[in-house]
Amino acid sequence: MKAKWIFLVLTLILVNCNNRQSEEGSFSRDVPPEMSLESDQAPPSPPPPPPPGEAPGQSYNTIERKLIKNGNLSFETDNLPATRRKVLYAVKANSGYISDDQETRSDDRISHTLQVRVPAAHFDTLLNTITKGVSHFDYKQINVSDVTEEFIDVSARVKAKKEMETRYLALLKQAKTVSNMLEIERELGNIRAEIESIEGRLRYLTDQVAYSTLSVTYYEKIHSQTAFGKHFREGFRNGWNNLVWFFIGIVNLWPFLLLAGIGIWLFRRWRKKVTR
Repeated sequence: MKAKWIFLVLTLILVNCNNRQSEEGSFSRDVPPEMSLESDQAPPSPPPPPPPGEAPGQSYNTIERKLIKNGNLSFETDNLPATRRKVLYAVKANSGYISDDQETRSDDRISHTLQVRVPAAHFDTLLNTITKGVSHFDYKQINVSDVTEEFIDVSARVKAKKEMETRYLALLKQAKTVSNMLEIERELGNIRAEIESIEGRLRYLTDQVAYSTLSVTYYEKIHSQTAFGKHFREGFRNGWNNLVWFFIGIVNLWPFLLLAGIGIWLFRRWRKKVTR
């Protein structure tokens, strides 16, 4: 009797084990592979949203920045000709040109100011070459302006205006009356004027982006003794010039001097006769 109970318990245990294995097998078949507990990799995260104002398929880093870079600097030198040669060499070596050249003289200094236009890619090289060896600057200022938004806006406006011009040209070909033709031509004139104005602004921005401007001022101080000697020489020269002009004035008045001399001679002769 006891052997029968033991056999019955063992049979129930075996049946329960088979049922659990079959349930686990069916559960593993129903679970998708990407959700399996044996997978070591987590599901990929969704891509980050694009920046505001950007199209979903456009990368923000692909936008070409439009930058205008300008600079101003001033420093003292002890040799004006050598500094000028150095600046001109640096401008030529960096494919630039001089747009303005001024010289100013005062009592205590001689100053040169150059406006240099140089390709934007060579701006830093030019600046480093000119300022090499300069220990002190009266002022040094570098400005960078980002005009990307304005450049894109102006380009879009030009495109829109040209598309409108194309539509008006198509309407002009279809116009049947003189009044309609005149009205369309008037609108075309306004549109073309706007296009020229916008394209002018676009050309200006393109030029400012392509070429940077650097204003370079260098000067040499004049010692007080030299300034005094300069004034002394100028005073002597002015006095001599005034003396020369005085004699020139007398020569120009010779007819009047001659008449005055004759008058005085006649007066004295008449006076002698009266006294006798």
